[in-house]
Amino acid sequence: MINTNIKHIGSKGEKQAKKFLISNNYEIIKTNFHSPYGEIDIIAIDNETLVFIEVKTRSTDLDSALNSISISKRKKISKTASYFLSKNHHYEDMFSRFDVIVILTSRTYTSLKHIKEAFIPTY
Repeated sequence: MINTNIKHIGSKGEKQAKKFLISNNYEIIKTNFHSPYGEIDIIAIDNETLVFIEVKTRSTDLDSALNSISISKRKKISKTASYFLSKNHHYEDMFSRFDVIVILTSRTYTSLKHIKEAFIPTY
């Protein structure tokens, strides 16, 4: 039951993030891209830059959401990005970056924070 609720909250947050990105002229390439190493929530293009985006939806504070992206999680995202590029050669020459979108939600409000260049890839 709890696991299903967490997935529902995460899915709802990813939909909000996607709407936000589209409204800011990002082109969504893929959502929930899976590789043998992990998953990337959203892959998009911002002008000439390929952006790998991790979405965190929390009911607590921004710091707890950011701290939940451990070094291990960053490695998985980085390896998954490399895997994506190995399967999609037409994006290989683009600049890329790793962003985080944090959605803080409670019964009375929802706020979204987009952190560009949130981390440098680690392998």
